[in-house]
Amino acid sequence: MSLNVLTAGSGPPLLLLHGFTGSARSWARCLPAWAERHRVIAPDLLGHAGSDAPADPAPYALERQASGLHDLLAVLEAVPATVIGYSMGARLALTLAVAYPADLTGLVLESPSAGIADPADRAARRAADERLADEIERDGVSAFVERWEAQPLFASHADLPAEVREAQRRERLRHGTTGLAGSLRGAGQGAMTPLYDRLDTIAVPTLVIAGARDGAGLQRARAVAAGIPGARLGVVDGSGHTPHLEQPDRFMGLVDEALHDTAAA
Repeated sequence: MSLNVLTAGSGPPLLLLHGFTGSARSWARCLPAWAERHRVIAPDLLGHAGSDAPADPAPYALERQASGLHDLLAVLEAVPATVIGYSMGARLALTLAVAYPADLTGLVLESPSAGIADPADRAARRAADERLADEIERDGVSAFVERWEAQPLFASHADLPAEVREAQRRERLRHGTTGLAGSLRGAGQGAMTPLYDRLDTIAVPTLVIAGARDGAGLQRARAVAAGIPGARLGVVDGSGHTPHLEQPDRFMGLVDEALHDTAAA
């Protein structure tokens, strides 16, 4: 599989993993500051923007994508790296951390989940993701984005500046139906192997970030932080599911502290 990868800056490697419907551009507001001190590596994940979008959902499995990122870091001679992941990207970062621990020096997880532990709940979520993937293929990306942005999960985005909301919508509309549907089927929470029993194997400095207004997402983040030895939890007041967009200064401050701690370690 081919990945489109944005690189910038020099210094210790910093791998950025965006969320579902995002891309390397999702980090545009943060990347210039990070690139002053780090070699930033920001791929469009499989099925998104400029990367390949296979119809088969199997390559989207988080274990397969983590293997691809392991190879990418090796090819770029960027091992070990600190990894920052948001939402789906945070779940992928966790998968990378437990599968390839030697690849990481630090971990920042924004709005993460370690999967759905209950088998019945996981099956229900997998079925819901399958229905949503069918809707994307039937109705197209534009109609899907309208529904996606109307979720209660993103209600706090009403407080974002209009230009930020418009830029995010443009980014979401860049994707194709095949890639988004494949990502839901192969990398959705319902398809993810739960990692709660492996979190205690993560030995690198870890920061978990969540928005105070995220509700269930904050509970998931607390569970992840509780399972990783020594992990810190940063709760961002006034933010929902996307602290890097909603409260960028606070988000950047937390990440800068984590990067400093990782460098010291």
